[in-house]
Amino acid sequence: MTGRACYFLVMGLTPARTIVRCSMIVVVAVAAAGCGNSFETSLERLLEARRLSTDLSIQFIKVADAGNRAVMADTDEASVAFTGEAAQATLAVQKDIDALGPILMALGYSNESGLLEEFSSRFGEYRALDQTILGLAVENTNLKAQRLSFGSSQQGATAFSDALDAVTRSVPAKDRWQVHALAATAVAAVREIQVLQAPHIAEAEDAAMTSMEKQMAVSEAAARRVVVTLAALVPPASRSQLDAATGALDRFMGVNAEIITLSRRNSNVRSLALSLGQKRTLTARCEETLLALQDALVKRDFGGRR
Repeated sequence: MTGRACYFLVMGLTPARTIVRCSMIVVVAVAAAGCGNSFETSLERLLEARRLSTDLSIQFIKVADAGNRAVMADTDEASVAFTGEAAQATLAVQKDIDALGPILMALGYSNESGLLEEFSSRFGEYRALDQTILGLAVENTNLKAQRLSFGSSQQGATAFSDALDAVTRSVPAKDRWQVHALAATAVAAVREIQVLQAPHIAEAEDAAMTSMEKQMAVSEAAARRVVVTLAALVPPASRSQLDAATGALDRFMGVNAEIITLSRRNSNVRSLALSLGQKRTLTARCEETLLALQDALVKRDFGGRR
């Protein structure tokens, strides 16, 4: 009998029993190692899910904030820049959604997966609305109309007034009072058009804008009647000044027509109305779902239980 056989007999074990026991130890060790790896994997996934849900909230806030700044910007350059920021943050939100979904599925978190799907659906609605708002914001038609009103329109009205003053001074003193009265009537008519530009630019209702445009047309007709009347009163030497007044009136009305076109587009008014209305509602719904998702993940322990 060999020494190894004697050892087995002394220990009360046969070689076959020893092999079985050793195999069982190996299986238990491997199983324990497997459980350890599974625990570590679940822990890593849960921590990553929490990180992604937090980043998702941050990126969504960036989307909303950049969109609001694009609407409130007072230059085309600023609107375009903020719109670009919103687009980048939107891509980041979608990236987080795409990364978080498979992790929640692997963890078997059906409640959290449902909340993510709910947010994804609501964010799709938000995204479509935001694209409409940002498209309007970068047009800045109301701001452009306002600049024209304060700039070229004001210059045209002043040029018309100055030209009529020159006409008045060019006529003989005995006829000057009548020319002066007519010139004042024409200038007042042009100023009435100017006064209507600001409320037209700010107006959101088509009917109200149409009403103001009719008043503008009446004032324009009054100013042009004065010019025609003056043509019959002033001497030939004053024709050049009267022609200058006619040209100034034509330029003023051309700018006014451009203001009306831009004002009718109403991009700033519409984008602001959508931001304060539908967008605010959708934003609140998205934030509510994200908060519920974060709370659900926080309540999960490292074993996946709540």
